[in-house]
Amino acid sequence: KMAQDMTEKELLKMELDQLKKEVKNERQMVSKTGKEIKEYIESMAGEDPLLKGIPEDKNPFKEKGGCTIS
Repeated sequence: KMAQDMTEKELLKMELDQLKKEVKNERQMVSKTGKEIKEYIESMAGEDPLLKGIPEDKNPFKEKGGCTIS
């Protein structure tokens, strides 16, 4: 059911259900998690294809061959 087709009561119930789920999430301080995320990103940087590129022999999008118009 699309949100625009729902009654106000149904929308409020859906929002309440979502808030009940979210309140159960464990909270942590950004000062701790931010440092952990930064360390993880830096430790994985050597394996990140967006940073180091993809070897030509493993690139699935590499041109297979050219086209010559004469």
